[in-house]
Amino acid sequence: MKRLFGCLCALLLSTAAHAELRIGVSVGQFDNYVSYLVQAMQDRAKASPDGVKLQVEDSASDVVRQLNQVESFISQKVDAIIVNPADTAATRKISEKASAAGIPLVYMNSRPEVDTFPPGVVFVGTDERAIGQMQMEYLAEKMGGKGNLAIILGRLAHSDTGKRTSGVKDVLAKYPDIKVVEEQSGDWQREKGMDLMNDWLTKGKTINAVASNNDEMGIGAAMALRQTGHQEILVGGIDGTPDGLQALKKGQLAVSVFRDPVAIGAGSVDAALMLIKHAALQGDIWVPTQLVTPDNYQQFLRK
Repeated sequence: MKRLFGCLCALLLSTAAHAELRIGVSVGQFDNYVSYLVQAMQDRAKASPDGVKLQVEDSASDVVRQLNQVESFISQKVDAIIVNPADTAATRKISEKASAAGIPLVYMNSRPEVDTFPPGVVFVGTDERAIGQMQMEYLAEKMGGKGNLAIILGRLAHSDTGKRTSGVKDVLAKYPDIKVVEEQSGDWQREKGMDLMNDWLTKGKTINAVASNNDEMGIGAAMALRQTGHQEILVGGIDGTPDGLQALKKGQLAVSVFRDPVAIGAGSVDAALMLIKHAALQGDIWVPTQLVTPDNYQQFLRK
């Protein structure tokens, strides 16, 4: 009887060991914001009663590498795949291969440029055009509806860059006295935001406000302005990262838009688990956003 009990225990332990769910994750580029998404995913996976193991890979903005990573996940027979696209215009093969293998697929943070998703494929993220509108409405009001605006774009191949900038220009259409005097890419990076602003100041550009496609580039621009004594120029960011919130506290940023990385990252893991369990999920799962100003930034600070 003891031997039988021992065999049953061994069998149960063996089954439990193989019951762990495996989710393959490929991110477009492991930058500042994506690092918060990955941390949120890892925290949710650890807390899940299902027993979840994440395998996180960085495609370094390489479309071919990302597709190879997805193909590797499929060959490993993972239970689900989460993809933060390296290029939102190049996701068709990823969707096709995951669907053909019958593996649930969650796109995270940056929405692929498709009208609809096939069954078993969803997107978790935010409405980027609306975010650009929120940012610019605040800046336009603070500018008194007139003046010169510089726009610091994200990575040009990234759809969020186009959507956020389109949102900014939606608002500008209502303010003919606000002129766009500069519009260049800072590639999502703080250093490049600083370099752009230093270049514009060196050329003697008159700028009253800056609409940056993310906090990092906005912080870089604000640092250049502070170093040259131009602190009267308004700088708006997007993401509401911890660094962005500190920049608001210091008066470097005038505004940001909070894109909750915990809601997006953890929500992507939740969506993957639901798809694994054959829940009827499809389409877009939108995460709410909020305007962050010097008056309310405290409520977004992480404890």
